[in-house]
Amino acid sequence: MEQVKKALNESATLRWGILILVGFILSVNYYFYDAFSTLKDMLKAEFGFTNTDYGLFVSFYSIPNTFLLMAVIGGIILDKVGIRRTGFAFVFFMAFGALLTAYGASEYYGNGGFGYGFMQSFLPNYSPELKMMLLGRFFFGLGAETSIVVVSKILVKWFKGRDLALAFGLKVGFGRLGTFAALQISPVVAQGGEALTTAIWLAAILTSTGLLAFLVYMLFDAKLDKQVNLTQKMSEKDKFKFSDVLDILGNRAYLYIALLCVTFYSAVFPFMAYAPDFFADKFGFTDVQSGRITSLLPLGTLICTPLIGLFIDRKGKSATVMIFGSLILLAVHLTFGLTNMLPYVPMVMLGIAFSLVPASMWPSMVKLVKEKQIGTAYGLMYSIQNLGLWGFPLIAGILLDKTNPGNPEVADYTAPIFMFAALGLLGLIFALLLKYENKKKGFGVELPLNKK
Repeated sequence: MEQVKKALNESATLRWGILILVGFILSVNYYFYDAFSTLKDMLKAEFGFTNTDYGLFVSFYSIPNTFLLMAVIGGIILDKVGIRRTGFAFVFFMAFGALLTAYGASEYYGNGGFGYGFMQSFLPNYSPELKMMLLGRFFFGLGAETSIVVVSKILVKWFKGRDLALAFGLKVGFGRLGTFAALQISPVVAQGGEALTTAIWLAAILTSTGLLAFLVYMLFDAKLDKQVNLTQKMSEKDKFKFSDVLDILGNRAYLYIALLCVTFYSAVFPFMAYAPDFFADKFGFTDVQSGRITSLLPLGTLICTPLIGLFIDRKGKSATVMIFGSLILLAVHLTFGLTNMLPYVPMVMLGIAFSLVPASMWPSMVKLVKEKQIGTAYGLMYSIQNLGLWGFPLIAGILLDKTNPGNPEVADYTAPIFMFAALGLLGLIFALLLKYENKKKGFGVELPLNKK
């Protein structure tokens, strides 16, 4: 009798190779998202953006996932039709949106290129450049968030029971690598605004290469599915049903972790979008210096997150780790708001917080929902998260304009920083509630993830 070959996901070499491949997709995704944080003043000078305009640009990323629920719909599609078709569609939207954003900032478009006249014909208070860039940001967000959901399900598929938290920690690390590269490279390429469009096009082209990487992954995924289907078929009771959404939302532990997700990420990502400008205004740093200081956060998470994931795989304590991460986040924002301490140590501490919470939060999902619901559960979380990523950058920009009338060169960031601190406090409360609910219901969130 012919010997049955091992499935691809049983090979450690292939598993980690797949992680690198999909990690690259995450890196270019985050590179584009964060490339603009060091370009804020240049965008204001080149295109006449206000702080509110910039906040709108940052927040537009989250509109399709907040108001159109595309991350939820994408998660449901993922559970219904599979990784390959879902992933290709949404990674394509991610790449298309990045290129459209770069086109909106290009000299050709600004000189009356295709679509300029149409964009000029409505909403005269907003420039044609801003409107085209907002459209690109919309498509980028539509694809980018669901592509992260797809990558999360890929990791569950290849790593469940085999260093899953470590894989998620490395996944987070790949995202932070993209952020670190963007903060380091983007202001240097932009040359103080002389080559602003070059910096934006570089980010867009890098993002487009993520589509090529996903095409390569599809070959491995198809082969794995073929191998698995030789020995097992999905029964009717294991197939995803739309009623599963109600089951997920009826789980209090899931709701607490989702609310922790939105408050925690809303206190980090929107802050990162303003951090270089905040450091420049408060401490007098240059754009390049501010970018390098801000990059301490992703550099720290790149190193620490896999270690936290390794700990959780073997020792557990995920809910406890989330509590510690939330406490550190709160302390860092209070430090920024109440003291004049130079930002080096606080940014390192913020990086540690951003290692503790994501590395423990995302892999914990396998303890709370069934495997057939994973895509939908992650999609719901990302849509809830995007509500914060849409609202709080915009609120921060409005607060800056209201508390700094006349658009001064040096802005007072006190109000936005205390807003981020309040979000940190809410995150801490939800982390404590999660631990209580887990203790009461016995989900096993505090237990190790690796199979014994």
